[in-house]
Amino acid sequence: MAKDLVLKKCDLQLEVNGHDHHTADLCRERLVVRRGQPFRLTLHFEGRSYEASTDSLTFSAVTGPAPSVEAGTKACFPLSSAVEEGAWAAAVLNQQDGVVSLQLSTPASAPIGLYRLSLEASTGYQGSSFMLGHFTLLFNTWCPADAVYLDSEEERQEYVLTQQGFIYQGSVKYIKNTPWNFGQFEDGILDICLTLLDMNPKFLKDAWRDCSRRSSPVYLGRVVSAMVNCNDDQGVLLGRWDNNYKDGVSPMFWISSVDILRRWKSSGCQRVKYGQCWVFAAVACTVLRCLGIPTRVVTNFNSAHDQNSNLLIEYVYNKFGEIQRDKSEMIWNYHCWVESWMSRPDLQPGYEGWQALDPTPQEKSEGTYCCGPVPVRAIKEGNLSTKYDAPFVFAEVNADVVTWILQDDGSMCKSTNNSQTVGMKISTKSVGSDEREDITHIYKYPEGSPEEREAFKRANHLNKLTAKVETELAMRIRVGQSMNMGSDFDVFAYITNKTVKSHTCRLLLHARTVSYNGVLGPECGTKDLLDLSLEPLSEKSIPLRILYEKYRECLTESNLIKVRGLLVEPDTNSYLLAERDIYLENPEIKIRILGEPKQNRKLVAEASLRNPLPMPLLGCTFTMEGAGLTEEQKTVDVPDPVEAGEEAKVRVNLLPCQVGRHKLVVNFESDKLKAVKGFRNIIIGPA
Repeated sequence: MAKDLVLKKCDLQLEVNGHDHHTADLCRERLVVRRGQPFRLTLHFEGRSYEASTDSLTFSAVTGPAPSVEAGTKACFPLSSAVEEGAWAAAVLNQQDGVVSLQLSTPASAPIGLYRLSLEASTGYQGSSFMLGHFTLLFNTWCPADAVYLDSEEERQEYVLTQQGFIYQGSVKYIKNTPWNFGQFEDGILDICLTLLDMNPKFLKDAWRDCSRRSSPVYLGRVVSAMVNCNDDQGVLLGRWDNNYKDGVSPMFWISSVDILRRWKSSGCQRVKYGQCWVFAAVACTVLRCLGIPTRVVTNFNSAHDQNSNLLIEYVYNKFGEIQRDKSEMIWNYHCWVESWMSRPDLQPGYEGWQALDPTPQEKSEGTYCCGPVPVRAIKEGNLSTKYDAPFVFAEVNADVVTWILQDDGSMCKSTNNSQTVGMKISTKSVGSDEREDITHIYKYPEGSPEEREAFKRANHLNKLTAKVETELAMRIRVGQSMNMGSDFDVFAYITNKTVKSHTCRLLLHARTVSYNGVLGPECGTKDLLDLSLEPLSEKSIPLRILYEKYRECLTESNLIKVRGLLVEPDTNSYLLAERDIYLENPEIKIRILGEPKQNRKLVAEASLRNPLPMPLLGCTFTMEGAGLTEEQKTVDVPDPVEAGEEAKVRVNLLPCQVGRHKLVVNFESDKLKAVKGFRNIIIGPA
């Protein structure tokens, strides 16, 4: 009788499989592969070799605490002579003496997660079991049978593999790119993402069902959307919008998902303070890319928060142009969410592709603070019955703005608003470059087109179907030169009389600091002209001076000032409102690289910033991070005050571990100048 097979060792071929599966950065200690694509392993037997005629080898792959064949979380499959793909299978590639090279295949619909791989070897009536090791299975955008398949290699590189990017902030008239380190392949991040899945309430309630449903990117998208915020669970981030962040970290300070996720894990999965929309979106992007789902961060400028689902944002002002906050819904300067690419077998054909997911806790969806995934195409077509949360996302990009003026007797008078259009300059980073891509067209048809009108009909958006009334007067808020932090500057109310008769009006101009979510701060400039004469067919420009000494103490880290003009014509009791959000530009952070940028060779990064304010900066710090450039975030203090016009300067040692193009992200903080961001692309060559 033949002796039992004795397995000496199993080589999971980390380097070969990591290269083939685009997981090399994850495969340093454990095998990480993508579903629907074969991977290799080598069995080393001692005593005697494997003989197909005598020995029977059966493999077992299981995931989750209660694996079962029925749930798809357990698979048993024999070693065969023919290579089979698209199912759990194993085949011999090569055999020499006691070494057997194998190819293992997984289905493109298998649940993702951490698997235990074992081997049952039997010879005749005798058998032995061997633990071969653990491997992590991810979604596979390179596999045509996978629900997350993308047919563009450039897009696969950008939306799954790229670890750095930009998030767009500022205002619709001044869009700024904020660099961000997603770092989905940094040490420990994959394990943290798997922990996040195991902390979700659906897993804690029914692990058997939750692990089974991890085959679906639609399901995983909803789980991640809920777990990035902590409103219903032990999620990652606590949101806060009141500018009081002393017991945590200001949302504007973050430059990296890696720092946030590591803090969450090291604290025993306690919520990290604090996040706002772009931070929630960036962390969700990191988790989804890490799990293999193509994902990008999207910014919608002039984003509506429609609380009563009537597709209207109603603003109420008093007759002095002051907003009555308790009577108003909100338009955020911008709002960020993510889009993930996947098929939608749960919906009618045609809804595959980009799906909007929003992890910022705003409204509940099926009892949980999450939003999506909803097909972007359904938003464009106005099909609001489409799962999930289509009405809320549709309103974010399409709600109409109605402005009311509260009269002395308590009645309301409707005002014309020339400047508020919801859903503008919807932005994401371009594929393969640092440029901004405008994707408004994938959410909305051109304004006034027949297709737009049909979409509004389907959405029952009656207000948008009403013809707009032409006004006799028009007003816009204009700016002169670019406005820099610390400067005094002028803004202008630009008024046009389109009629052949004169008008006498009252003009109220107000400037107030504002947070990006539309919450107003103190006043920093005002002008009241009681008898403004407007000649027939004329234009008039009225300046308002805004002084640094007025806004310096009340400006939020958003660097935004809202200028609002209210033109009142007493004779006809008519009101015309115009407003504009002004972004104050921060000084540039200059970054120099000292040394030859080569793998595993020490580099020095020098960061500097010139103080633009007419007073010293105290408590200055630079924080730097970059995937493939730093093992962890580095913060360096500037020891002395930085006088007006002088430079703050620090140096940090880098040790690049990966060849290729990397982005060093820098944040500067001080007592009077906060959340200044900068970046430098660094190309690392081989040693």
